[in-house]
Amino acid sequence: QAQLVESGGGLVQAGGSLRLSCADSGRAFSDYTMGWFRQAPGKEREFLAAISKSGTRTHYADSVKGRFSISRDNAQNTVSLEMNSLKPEDTAVYYCAAGPRYSEMLRTSAEGYKSWGQGTQVTVSA
Repeated sequence: QAQLVESGGGLVQAGGSLRLSCADSGRAFSDYTMGWFRQAPGKEREFLAAISKSGTRTHYADSVKGRFSISRDNAQNTVSLEMNSLKPEDTAVYYCAAGPRYSEMLRTSAEGYKSWGQGTQVTVSA
């Protein structure tokens, strides 16, 4: 089972950039599809990006397409989310997640992931 810990959150001005990281202390990181989600107060958890086990395929939500970039380093058991051109509406708790497969149906759904980190707060000021 994946044991995930996010880091890199903080306060940034609108238009700025931030890089989030997620580390897995388990032993099978390369067996997992990895995803990033976020959740703002009073809102549902929102899919942001997914990356396949080998890192060769990625998928993004329309809301972040062209601004966010997901990557992974299987040698370091990490997945990252590079966020650019940040907006106040990007303010949320950001979560990484691990799932069993990369598929069109499951990669964008929280139900498609089995393990979750505790989240890291991202606040974008106007």
